[in-house]
Amino acid sequence: MDFKDQLKKHFPNHKLTENSYELNEVSSLQIDPIICKYEKRKGKALTILEGFTINDIEVKNIAKELKKKLSVGGSLKDGYIIIQGDYRDKIMEILHSKGFKTKRVGG
Repeated sequence: MDFKDQLKKHFPNHKLTENSYELNEVSSLQIDPIICKYEKRKGKALTILEGFTINDIEVKNIAKELKKKLSVGGSLKDGYIIIQGDYRDKIMEILHSKGFKTKRVGG
């Protein structure tokens, strides 16, 4: 779902005029970057994403897409996406291509 589709979903009655401007990135709705951090729990490496300002359904879709593209397991708990393994660089590339700002934290 690109940015224009998200705007149409949230503002279905809005019509663009010649004087209105268009925002090109989702990050314009998101002030703070998504935190992409690395942790070890019980000896296992985890990548944790936090700081999403979009709704829960879209976060769930992003988690599902990340797990599918990376071919790894993971979960979604309390607004955090938890991916098994250290995939910070790949995850950040995928989120940048979707228009999100990210910040790498930890190691």
